[in-house]
Amino acid sequence: MLEMLKSKMDGASFARLSALDNEEVFDFVAKAVELCDPDSVYVGDDSEESRRYCRELALSNREEMALNISGHTVHFDGYFDQARKKEVTKYLVPAGETLDSKLNQIDRDEGMSEMEELQRGAYKGRQMLVRFFSLGPAKSVFGIPCLQITDSAYVAHSEDLLYRGGYEAFKALPKGGEFFKFRHATGEVDERMTSKNPELNRVYMDHTKNTVYSVNTQYAGNTVGLKKLSLRLALRKADREGWLAEHMFIMNVNGPKGRGTILCGAFPSACGKTSTAMIPGENIVGDDLAYFRVVDGEFRAVNVESGIFGIIADVNSKDDPVIWDVLHSPGEVIFSNILVKDGKPYWLGMGEDIPDEGVNYCGEWKAGMKGPDGKDTTPSHKNARYTVRLNDLKNKFADWDNPNGLPVGGIIYGGRDSDTSVPVREAYSWEHGVCTMGATLESETTAATIGQEGVRKWNVMSNMDFLSMSVGHYIKNNLEFAKEIKRPKVFGTNYFLKKDGEYLNGKLDKSVWVKWMELRIHGEVDAIDAACGLIPRYADLKRLFSEVLGIDYTEDAYVAQFTTNIPKLVEKLDRMDAIYADVEDTPAEMFEQMNAQRTRLEELRAKKGDYVSPFDLEG
Repeated sequence: MLEMLKSKMDGASFARLSALDNEEVFDFVAKAVELCDPDSVYVGDDSEESRRYCRELALSNREEMALNISGHTVHFDGYFDQARKKEVTKYLVPAGETLDSKLNQIDRDEGMSEMEELQRGAYKGRQMLVRFFSLGPAKSVFGIPCLQITDSAYVAHSEDLLYRGGYEAFKALPKGGEFFKFRHATGEVDERMTSKNPELNRVYMDHTKNTVYSVNTQYAGNTVGLKKLSLRLALRKADREGWLAEHMFIMNVNGPKGRGTILCGAFPSACGKTSTAMIPGENIVGDDLAYFRVVDGEFRAVNVESGIFGIIADVNSKDDPVIWDVLHSPGEVIFSNILVKDGKPYWLGMGEDIPDEGVNYCGEWKAGMKGPDGKDTTPSHKNARYTVRLNDLKNKFADWDNPNGLPVGGIIYGGRDSDTSVPVREAYSWEHGVCTMGATLESETTAATIGQEGVRKWNVMSNMDFLSMSVGHYIKNNLEFAKEIKRPKVFGTNYFLKKDGEYLNGKLDKSVWVKWMELRIHGEVDAIDAACGLIPRYADLKRLFSEVLGIDYTEDAYVAQFTTNIPKLVEKLDRMDAIYADVEDTPAEMFEQMNAQRTRLEELRAKKGDYVSPFDLEG
């Protein structure tokens, strides 16, 4: 086997591979060579030389094009390859085994046969890239070594920005040590070097072998195996080993007298996740994925990644000054699916005039142009992205890469609704927060999304799309985790309350909400019992709005934002009761917490009526 591999690579690549002395690695690499039939194989390590090789290969392969600012490049995905495709993303399930019926799955033998047929000979005329990365800090209790095989230099280049190097971790891996594996094939490409057979796109996950396969796609969410694809594998590993893998940002909130407090947050799409992680004046640790473990008797978290693959739409100099600065300064940045005119990138919502022609995800583009599906096109795609290193952000937390993780003070579950939940509230307990904030998380659709406004989409812990186990088992794992130690406070947020069609929250109000959470974590402000959780006192918010935003926060604003809407809260409980009645393994604690909340709300309604002003809750 090693002799066959040696014939496909130069001496340096073979030396790097053979130095690992890992039969499972050798077997996985050899299988890819035999199946996909590359002209040659490149094996990288953690060096700048390896990173530079993949970066330059992406340019010479025309997978990326250089832009005017030094180090900036642009990559285009195919018109029909602009996002994750749930319908073709499936678990490979062995005969006799069944996953939760809500999960997309296929018989393992059938799926493997299909994937191998689609990947057979897919690397002909190309070079196969073998790269090693780490999810979480390498050589720490959090770290998971990962092996990526791909024929796309764009994929490897992206991973060099987004993840820590893992080659040295593989060298230290004991015999039989666990690692994740990813094999991606771009498939047939068009003249723009984009995957041209989107109907044959497949993304299959073999949770029994810690392996993900993808084909006929370049979009990073399908090809960069360490993104959400690895989250599904990590959830299973965490389940076996007694820790948690979560779809959460991590941030540091700066408190009084130089104190810092770590908050983690789960927010479905369009609920304020990135804007919360990047609040001016605070520090970002990570914007997407977190692992939780008990380390030295503390509830600790790490950022799984070391970079950001962010949606670029609406990033502008006023609301996003840190990202804006990175996107306009020399250094490594990969733009994807934006508009390019004369070497300059443009995107929706950037706050500048956008040319009416250029090159974008459609190819040569002009305003008013229809796409190949007959639909209207936009200058940049709504899911256009930027990829940058976390170290390039001026607001990064100094200790963000601590191999022991960071002690977590609070967990936030952020939903979106126009008429039910208050902007911020604190759970009575860990169990109350997990059950009535995390497990009942909802995101309200807009008319532009599905043609009907106000439909709530349930998204348990903002992890619904990535679960690799039953919903009930996942909730149970959260309830049981770290029971023997002091657990973080839990908070719920909702930035989207409306009255007469107008938002009651300003865009920067979240700056105040996180400051209040930080004070609550340290017991420095009191709170009011609103039957669905604890809410801020007016005096504290008035002071915080003045200190943080220079705003005179009025009693009228407080009443509008923090009135307890009992009919709507009960309606939500009704929706959740109906949902969880169909989840066979729902923990008893879930029903107990929801029933207790219903009882508290009904008792409050009997005393105060349907709509209870926060001032009527005091005393």
